[in-house]
Amino acid sequence: MFEDKIEAMNKLPNAVDDSSGFEKRVYTVEEIMDILSIGKNTAYALVNSGVFHFVKVGGHYRISKKSFDRWLDNMDSESSGCQECD
Repeated sequence: MFEDKIEAMNKLPNAVDDSSGFEKRVYTVEEIMDILSIGKNTAYALVNSGVFHFVKVGGHYRISKKSFDRWLDNMDSESSGCQECD
C-alpha cells in the first residue's frame, strides 16, 4: 500500500531534477502525511520521535528519503517507536 504511494510520488515531475539527473533525496512533512495518510500533528510527532533522520532547513523539516523508506519497509516487522502514532 505505502510502496504504491512512494512509487507514484517518485514518478512525479519534481521527483527527479531533469536538468541534473539527480533523484529526490528528501521528503517534506506534507509528503509524509500523504504517503502515510496521517494528519499534520501525527506527522510532526512521528518526525520528532527519531525513528528516521531529518534536518531543518530554514525552519522546514526535510526527511531523509532513504531513512524514511527503510523505516517504512521495516514497520511491519517491529514497532514504529512512536507512541502517539500507534
